[in-house]
Amino acid sequence: MSLLSLEGKAAVVTGGAKGIGAATVALLRQHGASVASLDIAGGCDVTDESAVKAAFARIGEIDLLVNNAGRAVRKPAVDLALKEWNEVVELNLTATFLCSRLAHPYMKKRGGGAIVNLASIMGLSGGLFPNASYQASKGAVVNLTRALALEWAGDNIRVNAIAPTFVRTDLTAPIFSNPEVLDTVMSHTPLRRLPEVEDIAAAILFLCSPAARCITGITLPVDSGYLAR
Repeated sequence: MSLLSLEGKAAVVTGGAKGIGAATVALLRQHGASVASLDIAGGCDVTDESAVKAAFARIGEIDLLVNNAGRAVRKPAVDLALKEWNEVVELNLTATFLCSRLAHPYMKKRGGGAIVNLASIMGLSGGLFPNASYQASKGAVVNLTRALALEWAGDNIRVNAIAPTFVRTDLTAPIFSNPEVLDTVMSHTPLRRLPEVEDIAAAILFLCSPAARCITGITLPVDSGYLAR
């Protein structure tokens, strides 16, 4: 059996309706997993504890969880309203914690599992553009990943994160549609190419798979060299 095989595994991907989430759903299915997508477009708000509980109960079995749902508000910190700050932190960080905590008993019952969180290079650097709430929330995801990895290692639950650079999705449309801004991004990209959603999904697949059975608590950059500068 391939080290990337997910045959017999049940996966949940938050924000799975489009972008990185949709690519991840497709790739996990391609490698044998049954996959449920929890997305606001499908009627599940992953910041709502009761909604997530109900969704998990319907799904019934969970071996793999990908905490992908997220948002950003790109503006100077002095212009960032508290409501905007709270909305970013609630989805990017609190929902990641909430979904992980609620998935834990399902994974423990199955004898273990794997969680992959979506962090960002902005959680490991000061970034290129004003984006304080996003950067703070993604930095917190990096350390939440470490904390849960240590706490749940005894339950054979691995917890890791992916830190993408700029990827062409709805979230980054304002960057990719502005040539000057995109030039700035490319000037900080040593490989001179940015990952596609499929590249991020491939890294998620790896961390979900038996190939990563001895990997936990790490944040894997998929950044075309950004953090090597």
